[in-house]
Amino acid sequence: MTSKSWTVVLEEDPETGDLILPLNDEILKECNLKEGDDVEWIDNKDGTWTMKKKTKNVWVMVEAVSQFRMRYMVEVPEDHPEYALDTVVMNEAKEFSQEHLGETIVSHRVVSMDEAIKICDVDNDYCSKWNNEQKMNAFFTKDGEKVEQ
Repeated sequence: MTSKSWTVVLEEDPETGDLILPLNDEILKECNLKEGDDVEWIDNKDGTWTMKKKTKNVWVMVEAVSQFRMRYMVEVPEDHPEYALDTVVMNEAKEFSQEHLGETIVSHRVVSMDEAIKICDVDNDYCSKWNNEQKMNAFFTKDGEKVEQ
């Protein structure tokens, strides 16, 4: 991606004395800006500034299925090895080993904060009495946050 630069002379508002940065149509188009947009100013620490459009963050609920390969070692009569299947299905077998095969994302959607908190209360009912800040710290991943696995 190539970047363009412009030199613009600040103007002074005669009534307020505020400085005005006039942006022509070319600058607005190149920066994907329109009147009323919020702009973020980044000091390049060399006497220049970078301007970019502020974006609004949203919460996205991502639903995934986690898959494991489970192994069980079950002793059964020699003439009925299928009995081992019943033992496993009835949750009566000790786990021999497991391997996590990964997660598959099955859906995602944007949700409001209110909806996210309501879902949090249903999915994590043991903490429904917590305040929203506690719930967010425990269960929500904020933009730029790195979670150690």
